[in-house]
Amino acid sequence: MSKLSTIAQLWSFLMKNKKWWLMPIIFFLILLGGLIVLTKGSALAPFIYAIF
Repeated sequence: MSKLSTIAQLWSFLMKNKKWWLMPIIFFLILLGGLIVLTKGSALAPFIYAIF
């Protein structure tokens, strides 16, 4: 199963079941995950970890 098919299935689920309230949660999780990946090993990491 590819990543695109997983995203397509998630999108289909959201549209079919009208689960609009999940969209901000998913967006925030993707944003937070990207932030953690991009700052791993950088000088900003201790400051970001201190926030949480």
